[in-house]
Amino acid sequence: MLKLKRGYIDLRGHQVWSAQGKTFGKKTGPVLLMHGGLSSTESWDYTVIPAVQRTHSIFAFDRSAHGRTASREGFYHFEFQTEEAIAYIEDVIKEPTHLIGWSDGGIISLMVALKRPDLVKSIVAIGTNFHYDSGLSLIEEDPEIVITEDDAAKFALRSPDPAHMQEVIIRKAYEVWNSEPTMTTSQLSRISCPVLVLTGDDEPFSNHHTIELYEAIPNARLAIVPGTSHFVVKEKTKLVRDLIKDFYKSLEFPITTWPRLRKEETEKLKEQ
Repeated sequence: MLKLKRGYIDLRGHQVWSAQGKTFGKKTGPVLLMHGGLSSTESWDYTVIPAVQRTHSIFAFDRSAHGRTASREGFYHFEFQTEEAIAYIEDVIKEPTHLIGWSDGGIISLMVALKRPDLVKSIVAIGTNFHYDSGLSLIEEDPEIVITEDDAAKFALRSPDPAHMQEVIIRKAYEVWNSEPTMTTSQLSRISCPVLVLTGDDEPFSNHHTIELYEAIPNARLAIVPGTSHFVVKEKTKLVRDLIKDFYKSLEFPITTWPRLRKEETEKLKEQ
């Protein structure tokens, strides 16, 4: 396992937990790992990192109110998290990057590509919805918050926030998930970088929603992993790694034998 340099950095006045590691192989550019909601950078350690550790310079950070980074005003709204990711790319990575985002991290990756396409080389969007109205109700209106002793202990060990903030953060997450994101297929059609839409076949949102995401992005590929859920990264770790490695082998526009979605672009490329 690649050892990442971990510690706090000052990101425009806020102490953010960051992890960085240099590639051992051919430099193909940096990759920024964007963790899921109510999660942290550590969720990547034994899952996706081995897929990119020999080919990319790895970066990751705990977003505000996640992991070891404290909450601050405005936290959890996707627009806020998108601006935070842009600031990290500009100030820490300092060049266009590949993005791998899981769940909320995938949403933020898409939003960064829409807002700052100059900063994004490619996206792997894992278990990602583009609109909160995704065919199924993700979260009930006023869910009961259950925090186990183990959850409370982990929060106390990691977070700079006081103990009572754990419930506040969870409630805020549920509130946001019931009203955000609000991207449209028309907006998604403006994303020009290569995108791998990688998902389980039993996500909390509908498969139709995933297909809409895939078909809206001109240069997208789709991988639906059978027999998995929103935790596809943990359920079929090796397969997920292989799919990501395959995606990075060639980010050229895919030319297939019998195209439908890609027919027009394929014909243009063949004429060149």
